[in-house]
Amino acid sequence: MELSADWVVGFVDGEGCFYVEINKHPEMAAKFQVLPEFRVVQHKRDIQVLYAIKRFFRCGVVRRNHDDKYEFRIGKLECLKKIVEFFQKHPLKTKKNIDFRKFAKIVRKMEKEKHLTNEGLKDIVKIAMDMNTGNHTKLKEIYDNL
Repeated sequence: MELSADWVVGFVDGEGCFYVEINKHPEMAAKFQVLPEFRVVQHKRDIQVLYAIKRFFRCGVVRRNHDDKYEFRIGKLECLKKIVEFFQKHPLKTKKNIDFRKFAKIVRKMEKEKHLTNEGLKDIVKIAMDMNTGNHTKLKEIYDNL
């Protein structure tokens, strides 16, 4: 299955997610770990689409999400930089582009190792709180404790 950039943009607009998890991690410099991820979830009957997207981006993994759902997931910073580059060159058309731009800011901050300082981490948490992540209570608690 060969995919075009336009097809990938349209599919991610409908099925993709830009997500940022932040967890306590006492061994990290700022005591928290920032885990940005790009995800696409599909029913197992369409798993071939996830593998095609993996080939298209040349990184990431396909694994079981839950029940009969599978996901294509990228969490490595080097691969996320490719995702950011791609969607900057080929912008999403829906409101998902707003979350993508916030996600891209977080990835760029991590490239500069800003997530390893309290000030940089606080900036990242503030950006993540403004995303459609669903974990705002946890993020606000982290922000207030920094």
